[in-house]
Amino acid sequence: MTIDFSGKTILVTGASGGIGRAIAKEFAEAGGTVAVHYNTNSEGAVETHKNLPAGGNFTVQADVSDAAAVKNMVEDVAEKTGRLDILVNNAALIEQFDFDDLAYDEWQAVWRRTTDANLIGPALVSYCAIREMKKVGGGKIVNISSRGAFRGEPKAPAYGASKAGLNAFGQSMALAVAKDNIFIYTLAPGYVETDRVAPLLEGAAGEKIRKQSPFGRVAKPEEVARAALLLASEGTDFMTGCIVDINGASYLRS
Repeated sequence: MTIDFSGKTILVTGASGGIGRAIAKEFAEAGGTVAVHYNTNSEGAVETHKNLPAGGNFTVQADVSDAAAVKNMVEDVAEKTGRLDILVNNAALIEQFDFDDLAYDEWQAVWRRTTDANLIGPALVSYCAIREMKKVGGGKIVNISSRGAFRGEPKAPAYGASKAGLNAFGQSMALAVAKDNIFIYTLAPGYVETDRVAPLLEGAAGEKIRKQSPFGRVAKPEEVARAALLLASEGTDFMTGCIVDINGASYLRS
């Protein structure tokens, strides 16, 4: 099966590195025009863009929790290329802590920051993207969730809850916009071999984390990216609303 995104515009949020960078690369190599989104890491976004195949790819900036900034960003992407076909909601925030160590005001702040980035943000970007997708007859949205939405995250409860909310958001919107030929999918990876996770994998907990999977390792960013590419390709419409685990059988559910 050949996957070809020629003539398609893809917006990848949080594409300054890690999973987002790998996703941007996969779509660009499949012929798509990729808008590489970043919030504060402009250097990372430039690096991502530099390593994409030559073409009309470009970078865009916005705080995804800022409604006005999101609207301007999405409209700019569509104006620059004449369309928006695919959105990958990858941008996310995780803060780990011991519950007993947090004061009440700190607890509130963590929840607000996390839900703004991980749930409100994707909802805002999706709303604006759907408006643009309707203009071209349909589109695809891939949300990047987490294994933590299912197994629980005692050191990052706001993260786990926000990703569970993202799962529900994707399923709800899959029902809402199927009539518009817009289809929504969710990927739920476990640990992924990114720069952010590297210190943890190299530390004392690394071996225990790798042994969670029968593969004896964690996922590579490219493995998540290929799954996103597949779901956004032609012929997957009837999978809309699905949640696909990418955790190397480290956490199984039924």
